[in-house]
Amino acid sequence: MNKKPEQDTDLFRQALGDVVPLKPNDRHVATPTRRFPQHLQSVAAPITDNLSDHGAGDIALTNFFRNGLNRMTLRKLRRGEWPPQESLDLHGCTNDEARRLLVQFLHHALQCGLRCVSVIHGQGWRSEGRDGILKVNTRHWLTQHAQVLAFCEAPTHAGGGGAVWVLLKSGEKI
Repeated sequence: MNKKPEQDTDLFRQALGDVVPLKPNDRHVATPTRRFPQHLQSVAAPITDNLSDHGAGDIALTNFFRNGLNRMTLRKLRRGEWPPQESLDLHGCTNDEARRLLVQFLHHALQCGLRCVSVIHGQGWRSEGRDGILKVNTRHWLTQHAQVLAFCEAPTHAGGGGAVWVLLKSGEKI
């Protein structure tokens, strides 16, 4: 039984023949990192998280705007008249981590007076006729946040159905 691995090794060496190994390069291989401000991980004062998963459903909203808001506002958001000033990437987060990070991110954005932000949640694993749970919940949470005026799916080049552009109330630093 030990002859087979030796034969395989010999065959492999014969197949390589005159192959010369490549010289090592000086490239640095970047490790993927989350795209959100690092200071959000260590927020000094706890931020109230009053967002609920209850009533989210199975299908994610494609867009949302508050009562009293003109539909033209949503159209302007879709067209990019308010380009996202900062983004939050929730890939790889659990549901609880994502909710906590979203609350912190929105708090930070409002403190900085940002008008439009991007939230990347990904498409998610889908079951028959359902959207990914993080996609559904993220959009549901955004509808509950009092400072969110509207959101729409990001254009294809900015994440498409895996991201939303969020319009925040202006001038109201919390």
